[in-house]
Amino acid sequence: MDQRSRARDWSEIQERMLVPLYEAVYERLDVGPATRLLGLGCGSGLALLMAASRGAAVTGVDTSADRLALARERLLPGERDERSRPGGGDGTRIVRGSPREAARADAPAYTVVTAFEPIGPRAGDVEELGGLLSEATPLTGRGAAVVLAGWGPPERCATASVLRVAAKLAEPLRTTGGARAADRDDLERAAARAGLRPDGSGRVACPFGYADVDSAVRGLRSTGLFDAAITATDQVQVDKELAEALHPYQRPDGTVWMPNVFRYLIARTP
Repeated sequence: MDQRSRARDWSEIQERMLVPLYEAVYERLDVGPATRLLGLGCGSGLALLMAASRGAAVTGVDTSADRLALARERLLPGERDERSRPGGGDGTRIVRGSPREAARADAPAYTVVTAFEPIGPRAGDVEELGGLLSEATPLTGRGAAVVLAGWGPPERCATASVLRVAAKLAEPLRTTGGARAADRDDLERAAARAGLRPDGSGRVACPFGYADVDSAVRGLRSTGLFDAAITATDQVQVDKELAEALHPYQRPDGTVWMPNVFRYLIARTP
């Protein structure tokens, strides 16, 4: 797989599907000039850009060099390496690595931490997220808001039926990165692993809309949720079965539309 092309597909096709989630969370937490936000798994930076447009000082952390390169294009144009924006005070930072890499002795504590990548459809993601949050919470102030996101009930997520393709094709590997059914307590369990206190939750409609089946296949594949299936079979097979699974959601004009509901949990640091 071409990782650079997949990062571009994420940025241009898939990432925008979660904009209603970002907006709902930022509105609820009143994200603005007084906010210092740390985005875990920030990807190509759309959620960070939206927070920055509200006046927040933002730091994004991710392990994907290709996605982070796109985030820098959006937030730090002309700058290839991690740094603060000149003249921007604490500035905008894009950091490759774990949350620990975002620590700076001279920086004020973060007031909001976001983990917008939805957990639920991939085995092991609750434990993985719990570990990331445990690394991030020492960088925050007392009572800071930590936001976790996950898929809603399968019966309210049309994409759930498409994700079952990943589970079916990856079955021969029985890999920990394969798909699984979402659990209604996933977010609470991840928060508990990091010692966080739940402080409210919400649900947001995030329909997935695509120009055509090809765009839908590329967008969904860019999430990484089909990687185990591709390893177990091959990309041609995965793309073929994905296209077949998308057929019920294709409209007469060729566009693809899948209603989904996502859930978010707001937790607080000790």
